[in-house]
Amino acid sequence: MKLWGVIAEVNDKDLAVSLPGGLRGLVRASEAIESALVDNIKVVAADVEGHFLSDLYHVGQLVSCVVLQVDDDKKEMGKRKVWLSLRLSLLHKGYSLDAVNEGMVLTANVKSIEDHGYILHFGVPSFTGFLPKKNVEDAGKSKMTAGQLVQGVVKNIDKARKVVYLSSDRDIVSKCVLKDLKGFSLDLLVPGMMVNACIKSTLENGIMLSFLTYFTGTVNARILFIDPSSRAIGLTLNPHLLVNKAPPLLVKTGEIYEHSKIIRVDKDWGLLLEIPSSPAPTPAYVMLSDVADEDVHKFEKKHKEGTDVRARILGFRHLEGLAMGALKASALEGSVFTHADFKPGMVVKAKVIAVNSPGAIVLFPSGVKALCPLQHMSEYDIQKPRKKFKVGAELVFRVLGCKSKRIAVTHKKTLVKSKLSVLSSYTDAIEGLVTHGWITKIEQSGCFVQFYNGVKGFAPSVVSGVVELVMPDSIFLHVNVNGNMKGTIYNEHLADHQGQSAQLKSVLKPGHVLSELLVLDIEGNNIILSAKYSLIHAVPQLPADITQITLNSVVNGYVCNLIETGCFVRFLGRLTGFSPRKKALDDRNTDISEAFFVGQSVRCNILEINKDSERLTLSLKQSNCSSTDASFLQSYFLTEEKVAELQVSATESSEFSWPEDINIGCIVEGRINETKDFGVVVSFEKYSDVFGFITQYQLGGKTPETGSTVRAVVLDVVKSERLVDLSLKPEFIEKPERNACVSKKKRKRESKEFKVHETVTAVVEIVKEDYLVVSLPEHNFSVGYAAVTDYNLQKLRLKQFSYGETVVATVMGLPSDSTAGRLLLLAESSNQAVETSSSKRAKKKSGYDIGSLIHAEITDIKPLELRLKFGLGFRGRVHITEVNDENVVEDPFSAYKVGQTLTARIVANYMKPENNKKGSLWELSLKPSMLVVGKMQMAENFDFSIGQPVSGYVYRVDKEWVWLAVSRHVKAKLFILDSACEPGDLENFQSRFSLGASLSGYVLSMNRETKSLRVVMHPFSATSNGIIGGLENSYTIDDKEVCHVHNGDVLGGRVWKILPGVGGILVQIGPHMYGKVHFTELTDHWISDPLSIYHVGQFVKCKVLEVNHTAQGTVHIDLSLRSEDTSSGDSVSSCVQKIEDLQLDMVVHGYVKSVTSKGCFVLLSRKVDAKIKLANLSDGYVEDPAKDFPVGKLVKGKVLSVEPLSKRVEVTLKLDNKSSRSESIDLSHLSVGDVVKGRIKRVESFGLFIVIDNSNLVGLCHVSEISDDHVDNLDEQFTAGQRVTAKILKVDVERHRISLGMKSSYFSNEEHDTGSEMVEDDSVENPITMVDIPQNALIDSTFDLEDGSALIQVESRASVLPLEVALDDIEDEEVSVQPDSKEANANGSKATDEKSRRRDKKKAKEEKEEEIRAAEQRLLERDIPRTSDEFEKVVRSSPNSSFVWIKYMQYMVSMADVEGARSVAERALKTINITCETEKLNVWVAFLNLENQYGSPREEAVVRLFQRALQFCDHIKLHFELLGLYERTDQNKLADELLDKMVKKFKQSCEVWLRRIQWLLKQRPEEVDKTMNRALLSLPKHEHIQFLSQVAILEFKNGVPDKGRTIFEKMLREYPKRRDLWSVYLDQEIRLGDADLIRALFERATSLSLPAKKMKFLFKKYLNFEKSLGDENRVQYVIEKAKEYVETAAAEEGMLEGIKAQEALTCGTIGNGGQDPLIDGV
Repeated sequence: MKLWGVIAEVNDKDLAVSLPGGLRGLVRASEAIESALVDNIKVVAADVEGHFLSDLYHVGQLVSCVVLQVDDDKKEMGKRKVWLSLRLSLLHKGYSLDAVNEGMVLTANVKSIEDHGYILHFGVPSFTGFLPKKNVEDAGKSKMTAGQLVQGVVKNIDKARKVVYLSSDRDIVSKCVLKDLKGFSLDLLVPGMMVNACIKSTLENGIMLSFLTYFTGTVNARILFIDPSSRAIGLTLNPHLLVNKAPPLLVKTGEIYEHSKIIRVDKDWGLLLEIPSSPAPTPAYVMLSDVADEDVHKFEKKHKEGTDVRARILGFRHLEGLAMGALKASALEGSVFTHADFKPGMVVKAKVIAVNSPGAIVLFPSGVKALCPLQHMSEYDIQKPRKKFKVGAELVFRVLGCKSKRIAVTHKKTLVKSKLSVLSSYTDAIEGLVTHGWITKIEQSGCFVQFYNGVKGFAPSVVSGVVELVMPDSIFLHVNVNGNMKGTIYNEHLADHQGQSAQLKSVLKPGHVLSELLVLDIEGNNIILSAKYSLIHAVPQLPADITQITLNSVVNGYVCNLIETGCFVRFLGRLTGFSPRKKALDDRNTDISEAFFVGQSVRCNILEINKDSERLTLSLKQSNCSSTDASFLQSYFLTEEKVAELQVSATESSEFSWPEDINIGCIVEGRINETKDFGVVVSFEKYSDVFGFITQYQLGGKTPETGSTVRAVVLDVVKSERLVDLSLKPEFIEKPERNACVSKKKRKRESKEFKVHETVTAVVEIVKEDYLVVSLPEHNFSVGYAAVTDYNLQKLRLKQFSYGETVVATVMGLPSDSTAGRLLLLAESSNQAVETSSSKRAKKKSGYDIGSLIHAEITDIKPLELRLKFGLGFRGRVHITEVNDENVVEDPFSAYKVGQTLTARIVANYMKPENNKKGSLWELSLKPSMLVVGKMQMAENFDFSIGQPVSGYVYRVDKEWVWLAVSRHVKAKLFILDSACEPGDLENFQSRFSLGASLSGYVLSMNRETKSLRVVMHPFSATSNGIIGGLENSYTIDDKEVCHVHNGDVLGGRVWKILPGVGGILVQIGPHMYGKVHFTELTDHWISDPLSIYHVGQFVKCKVLEVNHTAQGTVHIDLSLRSEDTSSGDSVSSCVQKIEDLQLDMVVHGYVKSVTSKGCFVLLSRKVDAKIKLANLSDGYVEDPAKDFPVGKLVKGKVLSVEPLSKRVEVTLKLDNKSSRSESIDLSHLSVGDVVKGRIKRVESFGLFIVIDNSNLVGLCHVSEISDDHVDNLDEQFTAGQRVTAKILKVDVERHRISLGMKSSYFSNEEHDTGSEMVEDDSVENPITMVDIPQNALIDSTFDLEDGSALIQVESRASVLPLEVALDDIEDEEVSVQPDSKEANANGSKATDEKSRRRDKKKAKEEKEEEIRAAEQRLLERDIPRTSDEFEKVVRSSPNSSFVWIKYMQYMVSMADVEGARSVAERALKTINITCETEKLNVWVAFLNLENQYGSPREEAVVRLFQRALQFCDHIKLHFELLGLYERTDQNKLADELLDKMVKKFKQSCEVWLRRIQWLLKQRPEEVDKTMNRALLSLPKHEHIQFLSQVAILEFKNGVPDKGRTIFEKMLREYPKRRDLWSVYLDQEIRLGDADLIRALFERATSLSLPAKKMKFLFKKYLNFEKSLGDENRVQYVIEKAKEYVETAAAEEGMLEGIKAQEALTCGTIGNGGQDPLIDGV
């Protein structure tokens, strides 16, 4: 259905359109513009979803729409949404150029903006439009943009170009009426068109009209809507719409008008009012329900026409220009009525109308709706919001904000009842302001707090506080942040260790400062804090939201609740996870309450993340969550230090401070105060409050007496208890240089002996409740400390350590202030799970394997790998390519640091590390794709293609190559010359690539055996030298290396060899690839000896000029060393590249190429040479040309003559050339009809070349213009040098060509004899390089050919291959050598023998003919053509050979002339005989391949050509060829679509259905059965067996033998005696090789009752199979079985039948020696 509407709203992502009858429609952004025009809109690609709408549309714009969908909107209480489209492709569907007529109004999109106008798009591909800019400017319109809708009247139609010209004059458009056109259907009508309609009748709700008729007395009306289903058309007579303008909007929604006049009273409907708006009144309608709040009966008595009433505007119908009003008191008294009336912070009442997942939708009395988000429905999380918010309940809300007519409200009591000021803008935010807000996000560094109207704030996560009050279960603090904030620390959050929490609380007093506190949550004005070191230390890794959590990661948290079935662990904010009982403990027999306590610090492994329900499943098993650092022990010592500090501050006495000479490692003297069984107590004379203790193990075998004095070493210090642990063991006391207390400097020096993550052997010296004191014998008996428990094991039964026990530990922290001056270790046995009987059994079975997910700690970071450790002494490495899924991240290790714990997956068996004999390394991966998936495919595939982009990291750089690591096993290398094109970059090759740097390139070649690639830096097309039309390119030797080199490429090169003379330079551009630089392409300017600035090995920047493939399979590359920016006049860039660019008297430069006694040749450019005759070398006498003009000399001269046909150029070096050309003339002096005289310069089979007297101009007299009679042999009648008279027939100034005629009829009044004027033949012969007449020169000539045979002779002669001819092969009298008058007199005295000269001339002519015959013989021998002329010769000799034509196309493509290739294809299709269908088909296929590779756009070009080919070729064959093209080029989608069309079009073709099934087996195997059933319904019944057997074979070949067996079994049940089915079935099984299955099948087949011939075939096949296996017993078994068959057949059917069967079996021989073993058995 089509509708006319007015745009009412323009939003970011949609348009609201006012429709007839008060309806409202929505237009999505994607339906507001044609998809074909999206690229033309000048916006960011991301904005295409809708932000461009405001630039293309405006409120009040009239638009024609198409209804897409009408759906029920459950959110809107049963109201229905109308979805529209403004796309012209739907509106103008069915339009064609024939349906468009002048005077018609059309709507179009601006497609592009040109200099003189706008190109228009009508939504249909059959025609386009153009709108001149002048019409737009005259109409007073502003400048239009691409995509904008424009309306115009058709002024002109160009049917040849399919262009419609429009005029956008508003007056003409508004007055244009649709004419009655023949054949104009309902589908072509568009809403908004004005028609001339005739009133037929008057109805209750309108009037009936007819239009597009010839009636008189009609009215003009515009089409409102068109309903094709009912064929109903709605019209409008609205005066605003008739002039093509939307009604004005003069009222605002919500306004109250006191004096509104009642115009009409509609019984049972409502009132029509006149609103006193300015400048004109506005009609308004009040529905019956809006007249009064109570039920209205007979309201027409109360409201009379003409009376004034007080009314409020409810809305506006933009299309009709009609406002909707209300008179009832409730509508007039409301404080808020529109969206603009709502202010942030306003308290309002509203009714709940719906509750869903986003929140509650509430309705205000004015009809405006708002959303109360789920998190704002209550102070706490609501699990069942529908119980809290019941539909119909009236509640109080506070407005949060209003944006884009979307109002958000809150029902949080704190916010609704708040008496604090409302913060709704950043200007209101002043320091010290106290207000209410709500937390929106919690991150590691803090939490985000939001206020009204989108104002946001940030509260830091780590703060400090001052103790204000100590309560039994918590401590209250004043938090040191801006504002008056209070904080609470619960007892369990004072420390990580449960005992230390109570100890710390006992010493805390009001006024104490806690410097580091973590914000866990905020409850109103109260901040929940934690002093746990484990949480503060792990702030960067702590998650505050479920989106911040990574699967299988290990994070710190704390236990917030315990239940029988598991344990709840909380992180920041209220993010909580649950660990089921079986996931929380390694020993399932342990009770959860015995293992954990509320508030306990734990480490948890993330097992499962459910983002929909926001639930986390955790594991607390020690085997998965053990500590990888010493933070647990570090927390203990730091807390102990804090307790001691608080004790000292509480006493306010310096005497209580800890003595400096009693520290770890110091030797102290004390007195034995008391002796006990487990040790002795030592007192100190200076420090009466400090006591020492020596265990029995530390006495060192001594038995000190009470009261004696001893010297002991301090092993441990507990400052809070004023206690030290001492040792009398001699290894501690007698350490070298230990005489007194160890100084800090000395301890620091000793700590350098250790390295973090170093593994050491330790001996247990003291066993404490929470840690061990150990000594390190291998490190001078240094003292270290190791934890005996872990975060998750604080309540479990620990492993018991004994004195003197040896443990293996890892150094985790060196002595410093952060470790309380201690050497911290991580014992390998202390971080393991509690050893139970079940855990011991599990430990024996435990181990790591490929695919295992592990938690490891970084021990070292190298440029190309991370070193990690995990488990019990296991070590691994992460290769640099195993960090990210894509190797494009620079420095992927920058995000990691030593000591960091991470999750990795084992991807390969361990390997021996380089230079390390201590252990082995596992190969690990950190790739997100490897960590997310549960079970990965660890095998690495070598799946690369030529041209594919790859990335890697540099791991080695040498002089010639950069080596990259693409993955762990795949390496790539980049050649030095492929890395850059600038010489400076190539010289600094090794310094440009640093170890570990990321590098991207494109695959040029690959080696699957070594898994290595060669890459280049720039992209290239891998198919540029590929296949055309299925004929393989014969140039294969260097294709792999040269496929990335194209004409115009700028490459880096290195001078490889300097060729002698003017040979140029060989430049290396690849490892084994070289190009040649022509002598004229060496420098930017013409300089002498350009080779002098180059030397072998020099790096150069070169440009590829041409890439040529030879017939021998080699590749020739022409290069240039000239830069692009050469603006000076003497630059080489000014040299001529084509002979057509040369003009007479043009000044040219060149280098001498060769010198002879007759003159020399010079190089003007890479493709143009010129000759200089001896007389033109200098103004003076040249005695020795070879000496004065050596090879390579730079010369400057002027062009004397140019012959484009023969490609001859003549140059003079004379400075003063006036005397020789004083009488010369040029083309401007010649005119048609002039009679001229001249000499024959050259005789060819197709005509004479004549030099006109007194000029250097050469004309051609075609063979058809020589005589009125036919001339057979020109060579016999004319000779070079002969004088003739001719008439000018045509002068082509642009091509520099002159056509002459010598017919007698041209000279009516003159006696003309072609042979009468002969001259002396004393001329010097004219040198030329090539004797080759291009085919296009013959075609473009102006000869009037009257005889067809003459044309054939011309073409055949013009196709002779280029011949190298010496300087003295051709004669030319114009360049007779006369050095000076003296030499001329001397030569004149010596007469030349006339006969000898003629004899030499005849001999030279014969030699020339011999060369021509040799060239023609070369063509006849099918030599590979090398030029277009040679190809032309071949295609004329074999015009019906598709092979030749395709090779010609291939040649044109190799010359980068795609249009030429297309032209050759078109010629081939016209030339090949219509009877040669296969040859034509081959050309069509080649043409399709060409368009598939070079067409623009490719898909459309192929389809257009395919439709053409269908008119000439067999349809099914052509479809198969196109399908093969799509499959070869991996265009799977197009191939799939084509197969769908083929099975519909050729549904009775078995081959088509088989191709469809073959495709489905590779792409969508699940659809094979469905397609097979469709095929059986379509195919003739006699083809079913063939079809099914082929399908079964395909199933076998594609790896689904079970389905193939099913098909064969089904056919054999119906046709058990079909020997062919048994044979094919057996062949497929034999191919698979399952001997048991094959034998079973043979047994079934040979057990059937079949005719003797069929049985013989089966037995023979069975016997051959067994012989192939070499089992003699089985062979004998088959023979015996054959005997049984013969005997049974004879017994059952009689002797006669038996004899017949035996004779049938003996028809062939089986076995060796020609004897049939079956017969022997009988």
